[in-house]
Amino acid sequence: MTTPLYREDAYLQETMGQVAQVTEQGVILDRALFYPHGGGQPGDRGRLLWDGGDMAVADTRKGEDGAIVLIPAPGAALPEQGAQVSQHLDWDLRHAHMRMHTALHLLSVVIPLPVSGGSIGAEKSRLDFDMPDAPEDKSAIEAALNALIARDLDVTESWITDAELDANPGLVKTMSVSPPRGSGRIRLVRIGQGTEQVDLQPCGGTHVARTGEIGPIELGKIEKKGARNRRVYIRLA
Repeated sequence: MTTPLYREDAYLQETMGQVAQVTEQGVILDRALFYPHGGGQPGDRGRLLWDGGDMAVADTRKGEDGAIVLIPAPGAALPEQGAQVSQHLDWDLRHAHMRMHTALHLLSVVIPLPVSGGSIGAEKSRLDFDMPDAPEDKSAIEAALNALIARDLDVTESWITDAELDANPGLVKTMSVSPPRGSGRIRLVRIGQGTEQVDLQPCGGTHVARTGEIGPIELGKIEKKGARNRRVYIRLA
């Protein structure tokens, strides 16, 4: 199992690690900065450096038994098993994903409907809603979203058991993606504290520390994707 350092500190950009295994798919470290693709959030990119070599990390994926697999760029050299490597995250990409991910949580507050899908990108992201009718005022949604962002609310995490989640099914907003289970506990992401709390939902992704860090958001197209489904796009202004 790879220790997921992004879960301990989403702002950590460089650190050391040891190569636990080199497989046909990629490189597995004992501890990894890199977030693996999942929950609508893309896998991280970056570089590995070691004595006499370097490898561009083109993608990050989940492997077996809790492993995090770093996918090398085509033709890249690979480190040997047991080698000590320096990990360097593509921070601009990660930070954009963090800003977008938190913004999508706030979008689910502004549009309080079940979420049927979603995807995070550095430039454009989206949520799909169980929304039979198109919203009457698109500009009002954008204004409400930016007003939440401007409140500069704390973004924090806590943990509950699988049983506690089962007893509180209303915490789950997503219809298409189940919260990550298997470890016996589930991570909750909270936006705002006390009477200022605006959102609380299970999530395994990376987020900014405060909503003000997201910056202004522009609402993009709202597309009809079926009888009850509408896709709402946002982008960083």
